[in-house]
Amino acid sequence: MKTLKLAIPSLLVVCILSSTHICFSQKPGAKGWTDSFDIDKCQFSATGENKYFILKPSYQLLFEGIEGKDTTRLAITVLNETKMIGDVETRVVEEKESVNGTVVEISRNFYAMCTQTNTVFYFGEDVDIYKDGKIASHGGAWRAGDGGAKAGVMMPGIVLLGSRFYQEIAPGVAMDRAEIVSVNDIVETPAGKFQNCLKTEETTPLEPRAKEYKLYAPGIGLVRDSELLLTSYGFK
Repeated sequence: MKTLKLAIPSLLVVCILSSTHICFSQKPGAKGWTDSFDIDKCQFSATGENKYFILKPSYQLLFEGIEGKDTTRLAITVLNETKMIGDVETRVVEEKESVNGTVVEISRNFYAMCTQTNTVFYFGEDVDIYKDGKIASHGGAWRAGDGGAKAGVMMPGIVLLGSRFYQEIAPGVAMDRAEIVSVNDIVETPAGKFQNCLKTEETTPLEPRAKEYKLYAPGIGLVRDSELLLTSYGFK
């Protein structure tokens, strides 16, 4: 976080806004993953929202999950801060994860919205991984334009059931990809019960056995991240 699974003999092209010919294309094959998005035709904004993703300063999502004796908390905050990635001004979204009250990871993610389609593109992230209260590594960090990395799609503006797309395109570093597997799930969380949720199955070729599910509610955004459930949301 990233078209349709159709077996056709020629190149599959899905135009997400036909009037401007901004397309997602992929090679033939039912199991293909879209990794080309014609982003050079987009006009980008560092602020905006679509049905499942809010990219506005001060918007925050808080999550919590319990596994055994461990309590994990995650805070996702859209900062009042932007970052230039190449010639695109992106919005910085901070993700802060803690386990039993101790910070284990802080990432600064760089997003921008294509104004023609409301598709949210992912341009990379800075990562600080903590151990014993100190930064131990920056594993998973990447930026579009460095080392062959390219921007991926975090959330399409036009949702197609069965879409399969790369969210991160940083060879050897970060290659997360998502498939939209449902658009009508019901999710119950401490923050409320949400209808008509979009569900993604996320995988990566870097860890072939890894798989996780995320659910997004209309007008809210992410409400479940694997076992983490939304506890509150809104502008802080």
